Amino acid sequence: MTGKSAVIFGATGGIGAAIADALETDSRFDTVIRFSRSSDSPVPVDLTSEVSIEKAATWLKGARISPSLIFVATGLLHDAEKGPEKSLRQLDPEWLMQNYQVNAIGPALVAKHFLPLMERTEISRFAALSARVGSISDNRLGGWYGYRASKAALNMMIRNLSIEWSRKNDRTIIVALHPGTVDTPLSAPFQSNVPAAKLFDSDYAARHLLDVLDRLEPADSGKIFAWDGAEIQP
Repeated sequence: MTGKSAVIFGATGGIGAAIADALETDSRFDTVIRFSRSSDSPVPVDLTSEVSIEKAATWLKGARISPSLIFVATGLLHDAEKGPEKSLRQLDPEWLMQNYQVNAIGPALVAKHFLPLMERTEISRFAALSARVGSISDNRLGGWYGYRASKAALNMMIRNLSIEWSRKNDRTIIVALHPGTVDTPLSAPFQSNVPAAKLFDSDYAARHLLDVLDRLEPADSGKIFAWDGAEIQP
């Protein structure tokens, strides 16, 4: 079937760009919309700004595009000045808030404005990048307070969204995805202890994530899946 549309947020990032590139070579999709903070975006979108997210949704609605796939490929682990906390004494309220804003609140606001625009006559998919370190049950090392907690919050947002949206459209699949350790600027400072076989390039990660999405059914909505299709427990 042709004529499907996909919307990618964070489309200038390593994984987001690779996801968009892969979809543009997929014959099932004839429209791939790339949103980012870049001026090349149809509407520049900053996930810390609900106004910009709403403007993007208004643009999409005006273009009469009903996407069957929305992929939020954004995330914050560090910036030029701050990195993940190694201990309690490093907790900083502004950095914690920034982690929550980008990693949890932003994707939830994308869902708020874009889920109502999605295709309803067949299965549609909404995915956001999470991380295995956001699993509470899997946490055995501690540290990385803001990143872990904000990804755990994202996982709960995904679960909540899946429950509410199943009442409106039970053909929607809403999931969080863990891409593994991907060779991007986000992971660059933390790659030294990653075995070469476990460090993926963006194209490899994108292909696997899209393969996982393709295999999911509405009964999988609300769950967290790794790049290899394994379910991750919250």
